[in-house]
Amino acid sequence: MSYQDFTRVKSIESLRAEAGGDKSFRRVLGVWQLTGIGLGGLIGVGIFVLTGVVAANQAGPAVALSFLIAGVASGAAALSYAEFAGLIPVAGSAYTYAYAALGELVAWIIGWDLLLEYALVVAVVSIGWSGYLQSLLSQLGLPLPDWAAGAAGTGPGRVVDVLAALGALGVAALLTLRIEWGARFNSAMVILKIAAALFVIAVGLPYVRVENWTPFMPFGFSGVAEGAAIVFFAVFGYDTLTTAAEEARDPQRDLPRAVLLSLAVSLTLYVAMALVLTGIVRYDALDSAAPVVTAFKAIGLPWVAFIVSVAAVAGITSVMLAFLLGCARIWFAMSRDGLLPEWFAVAHPRFRTPHRPTLIAGALTAIVAALYPIREVAELVNIGTLSAFVVISLAIIVLRKTQPDAPRTFRTPFVPFTPLAGVGFSIWLLSRLPLIAWERFLIWMAIGLAIYFLYGRRRSKLARAPSKR
Repeated sequence: MSYQDFTRVKSIESLRAEAGGDKSFRRVLGVWQLTGIGLGGLIGVGIFVLTGVVAANQAGPAVALSFLIAGVASGAAALSYAEFAGLIPVAGSAYTYAYAALGELVAWIIGWDLLLEYALVVAVVSIGWSGYLQSLLSQLGLPLPDWAAGAAGTGPGRVVDVLAALGALGVAALLTLRIEWGARFNSAMVILKIAAALFVIAVGLPYVRVENWTPFMPFGFSGVAEGAAIVFFAVFGYDTLTTAAEEARDPQRDLPRAVLLSLAVSLTLYVAMALVLTGIVRYDALDSAAPVVTAFKAIGLPWVAFIVSVAAVAGITSVMLAFLLGCARIWFAMSRDGLLPEWFAVAHPRFRTPHRPTLIAGALTAIVAALYPIREVAELVNIGTLSAFVVISLAIIVLRKTQPDAPRTFRTPFVPFTPLAGVGFSIWLLSRLPLIAWERFLIWMAIGLAIYFLYGRRRSKLARAPSKR
């Protein structure tokens, strides 16, 4: 075992050749479908839930500033993702980028990290999706029995969240089919939820009262900062589209565009929604699992509730799809590199999708979503993504030094200052996460390191073919 074992990197040339020669996937996605995947991951629980909850408990009407701060942190990383997406248009996203810039051990850590985070996002969102769907069913006179309505400990008589499990399994099944089928379904859901958000903004705008924005920052700037750490959950997700690089028709051109476009659209909607909701009613009236519904009932428009609930179910479905897609493709990439068993790196013979990791990840997230309360699952979500943002931002600086002449279809502006801003914001937000989340995260990473040292380090393709490094 030597230091070189851990720092061996995959060259950009070999990664491009690998993507070009591997016909496992079908290149059928254009810039709008890729943007749809990004928006599918970005717009969901945040716009329908976090906007009101954070306003009521952390930031007041200044929740709009919380979104902007979180957006700056996410945007700095997005610029780095955009450069990498054009430079290395290969499945695997942050894992693959780290492999090219920082070496195998860092790539393993970030890949293992993202497997957990993406899977947990699917589980968390499945539980939220179940809640909205149960609300709709109740309005239609079709409530679930108590035992099937949620995990044990979430209410009297509850044992298992059946709808959450079915949601995760259904999305996994859809993603095993042709990627364009899943992308078309995702695009339809994205269009529906963007239309719903615009509908809420348009209908609510005439009811905005400026006096509801006073005081604008009732909890002080510390509340705004705390709110930014929470709503960060809502402003990442564009990274999922980079995992579909080998299914893009023109990845070097379209991936950077899709990354930046999806973040810009979603952040604009978040800020507008925050200002409208806190203008319709006082911020302290929005402490609800469905703050949009609460706000419109308060101003005598209860008919909006049903429309919003339908849109929320659709919107949250697309979040599940985007993150499970990302999880399966990172798993596929790690297995193709030999760090995990290559049995997982086999595409479906007919549909050309990574069906094995997709179905296994779907089954595991279904179990978690069915049996655990949302608060226990959600605690780990942000750590992995923020850690990935730190790695990606640093990797841009490293590659600018080590490979300054590599062809780039997009260049992150103001390097190293922009990536360093992403690092600084990400570390600051990491510092605001609870200790229990760190403890569980370190246990997961310890398991991952054991697998790497006992299996991946020796089975890695670079370890077996040193002459090709």
